[in-house]
Amino acid sequence: MTTFDHPPRILFLYGSLRERSYSRLVAEEAARIIEGLGAETKFFHPHELPLRGLVEESHPKVQELRELSQWSEGQVWSSPEMHGNVTGILKNQIDWIPLNIGSVRPTQGKTLAVMQVSGGSQSFNAVNTLRILGRWMRMFTIPNQSSVAKAYQEFNEDGTMKDSPYRDRVVDVMEELYKFTLLLRDKVDYLTDRYSERKEREQK
Repeated sequence: MTTFDHPPRILFLYGSLRERSYSRLVAEEAARIIEGLGAETKFFHPHELPLRGLVEESHPKVQELRELSQWSEGQVWSSPEMHGNVTGILKNQIDWIPLNIGSVRPTQGKTLAVMQVSGGSQSFNAVNTLRILGRWMRMFTIPNQSSVAKAYQEFNEDGTMKDSPYRDRVVDVMEELYKFTLLLRDKVDYLTDRYSERKEREQK
């Protein structure tokens, strides 16, 4: 068992390039909350990330994203809901993170919290898709999640979130992510040890 003497490391990804991006604002609010609990946070800003397949993997923004993913012990994915699903901006980020880089798996065994914002009534389409993606990336997606309806009404001019049941849920999600990350991060090797992969290694 590994003993950790550093704060949980949490990476935030968001899915909009707008100047006043509500998926970014709710992620920033969540980051302030989880930092208050004791975590270290970093953001990946996707503004200059090319579409998957247009450039080589050596592109600086691709390398930055992959290095941040490897640095993290938990992640938060925050997307607007567009046409009933996640945005291409967020999906492109996830597409650039491979299941493995050599012997390293950049996302396997990491915790994940999912959040979405909507311009209209509350919906869960985006967070449901993010859960599918998290499972595919072999992450431990926590049970709680956040969906903020009519997001344009939920933030102050300075970008902080208004006191409301929506913000309370964001606090709940960050508390849960913090706890799960602490509980799981020194057990990742044990939890992700698979018979099929051991058998494949032995055959090599």
